[in-house]
Amino acid sequence: MGTRHQGQYGCPMASISPARRALEHAPWSRATWRDTAFVASGVPLQFAGWTIGAAFWTVWIPVNLVPLVVLATVSLLAMLLALRPLTSWQRERCWAMLGLEISRMPDFDDGRPWDALRNLRSPEVWRVIRYHLVVGPFLAVGALTTLATWMAGAFLATCASYAWALPYSNPLSLSAHAIRIGVLSGLGVLLLLAAPWVAAAVRRADARAAVTLLGPDRAAELERRVEDLAEKRASVVDAADLERRRIERDLHDGAQQRLVSLALNLGLARETLSGVPDEAMQVIIEAHEEAKEALTELRNLIRGLHPAVLEDRGLDAALSGVAARVPLEVALRVEVEPRASSTVEAVAYFVVSEALTNVVKHARASAVEVTVLREGDTLRVVVTDDGVGGADPSGGTGLTGLARRVQSVDGTFRISSPAGGPTTVTVELPCAL
Repeated sequence: MGTRHQGQYGCPMASISPARRALEHAPWSRATWRDTAFVASGVPLQFAGWTIGAAFWTVWIPVNLVPLVVLATVSLLAMLLALRPLTSWQRERCWAMLGLEISRMPDFDDGRPWDALRNLRSPEVWRVIRYHLVVGPFLAVGALTTLATWMAGAFLATCASYAWALPYSNPLSLSAHAIRIGVLSGLGVLLLLAAPWVAAAVRRADARAAVTLLGPDRAAELERRVEDLAEKRASVVDAADLERRRIERDLHDGAQQRLVSLALNLGLARETLSGVPDEAMQVIIEAHEEAKEALTELRNLIRGLHPAVLEDRGLDAALSGVAARVPLEVALRVEVEPRASSTVEAVAYFVVSEALTNVVKHARASAVEVTVLREGDTLRVVVTDDGVGGADPSGGTGLTGLARRVQSVDGTFRISSPAGGPTTVTVELPCAL
């Protein structure tokens, strides 16, 4: 996307004091002459489109209908073929004189010069046409007005310097019309003071039109960037899910197996060894118990990373296992055919798991109802308990992290928990991932 031009020397216009702004618009300032040179250099380019089209009519003006249509078609084709070089020159002019970079438009700039004739349905082509054939000529008129203001101001402001040499009968004779010469000189000074402001206004209009019409469409560019960011975020989420599954496999096949082997050996030693001092046996017993506790914690950790049953058998089996471990009455209903992506299934699993954990820890409930349904392209998860209510996401109950996990896949998270209950957590996850 082209860089937005922000006032003189790249400063935002609103941050410049009135005194400095007036100084920068003085007739002798560098900014004034830069603006004047910029708008003047655009006149040939901004009239070029119509000049190319009109050139054929200066050579021959047909009388009959068929030659008239042919000549009009040739003129139009010549104007369309000139769009790309004219656009390139305008961008170079903005960069060379203002430091304003206007990005290329792939649908317009790439390919062969005559591809513009085949892409007349492209919005980019029509924006370029609007600049060169509609906006450009008006900007050229503004540039000519700027030059006329400079010349008229210079002519009138200096009229006293040559009026003395004019004959007495001349309307500008100093000896016969001194008051008129004074008024005209003052008017010339006013025009010289106004010319920098006119040049700056035309320059701003030209730069804004060039960025808007000769560069990528900002709305389309933002839409493409949003789509790109959404794809990148989805890729990051998928990569994180894959990494969790890799860690789960590594722990399951590595550390967990070693702990199982260690616990078995310690258990075997505990049951079979005899004649061992009591102190040594106590150490073996404690080591066996510690190994079993470590194994239990590791299994819970692996289950929290990514349960293997979720990938192998889906949400129904995975959530049934979660519900079976909850010391409450859980009514579970799961209908998710066809299955969603592994990332969405993982989010749904952790939503239910964390919600049930919160119910056990905080809700003082006796029963929980869990419903997981696929409705078109949406996976809807509802967890309702008959507890005391009053759940607050800002209270550190894990609901904030749960909402962030849901938002990572563009899902929605809602909770209703009035005092006295019931508490309902509703999550909707897009399945088209």
